[in-house]
Amino acid sequence: MKSRVVILGSTGSIGKTTLKLIENNKKNFEIVLLTANKSHKLLFHQAKKFNVKNLIITNKKNFELLKKKTKNSKIKIYNDYNNFDIFFKKKVDYTMSAITGIPGLEPTIKMIKFTKKIVIANKESIICAWNLINRELIKNKTKFVPVDSEHFSIWYGLDRFNKDNIEKIFLTASGGPFFKTSITDFKKITVNDALKHPSWKMGKKISIDSATLINKVYEVIEAKNIFNINYKKIDILIHPNSYVHALLKFNNGLSKIIIHDTTMKIPIFNTLYLHKNMQLKSKEISLYKLNNLNFKKVDPAVFPMIKIIDYLPQNNSLYETIIVSANDKLVELFLNKKIKFIDIQRYLFKFIKKKEFLKYKSKKPNNINDIIELNNYVGLKVSNLIYKS
Repeated sequence: MKSRVVILGSTGSIGKTTLKLIENNKKNFEIVLLTANKSHKLLFHQAKKFNVKNLIITNKKNFELLKKKTKNSKIKIYNDYNNFDIFFKKKVDYTMSAITGIPGLEPTIKMIKFTKKIVIANKESIICAWNLINRELIKNKTKFVPVDSEHFSIWYGLDRFNKDNIEKIFLTASGGPFFKTSITDFKKITVNDALKHPSWKMGKKISIDSATLINKVYEVIEAKNIFNINYKKIDILIHPNSYVHALLKFNNGLSKIIIHDTTMKIPIFNTLYLHKNMQLKSKEISLYKLNNLNFKKVDPAVFPMIKIIDYLPQNNSLYETIIVSANDKLVELFLNKKIKFIDIQRYLFKFIKKKEFLKYKSKKPNNINDIIELNNYVGLKVSNLIYKS
């Protein structure tokens, strides 16, 4: 029997990689739904290639263009996520949630009801709305698997271990393009400099987050939420080779190191084919990299963003949304050359220390709208702060 699949965000890098892996074993899959925001041409191409009958494209202009393109076909086009009841008369087998940013929250949470397994690549969902996601997972008996390379590695490494056996989790960070840069040179960093990631090929936003290391702060929050462990049990190590994705120390004296090449193919492949006796061709183990792991502790003078961890409440709260939303706006301003690279962390700390926002540490999101409304408000407040400075 074919596995029925949904890919939310099929035109992004994670979505395209997922489709590529499915293509290699096409006869075993039926893709029920693909979604995108603007890339209507690529979405249409994917639909034809994989014989997909349902598409969602949220941008109104591109929705109208796609409707014209498909008017003589059997493909059904929708403009929002309000029709899941129509698509899914029974649960699909696998959903990849790969829509980036806050817009990925609504479809991710809505989809949990309609899938047996959900694989979430949307960081914002896990960071800002984990209590809402977890509630839906339990309610609908849906299996969740993380796909971010670090969290998948932790999840995989916990095989036959209980999370209570964890003494320490170490997440690894490449250090981005600036881990060897002198602090005095940070004022000169340009947008092009910050986009030159040494290990991974990524989009602009995540490349900047990697350069400031806030992406690792996010991953610490994700690990705390996913595995329900204390922040004190999670640490970050700089590892320029990006070969080790997680290091787990257990309370029985054993430790595990999970390694794989710097490609998202490996965690995505394993979420698709776990326990199905399928093989993925990969490179041989690199003895050079194993002999040159070169772990280093993070220097907070070079990467002050890691100090944000000290501000985080142990329980899920709306404060995490404030951090994500403020950083999103600041990165956008930097990419548009409105502020300097060092201003991202300077303004972010100035913002999250405000009394107005510290109170959100004790407030949980009750629904998606709490997060969306706060995200919009924070974006406006950050813009006002910058333009008044």
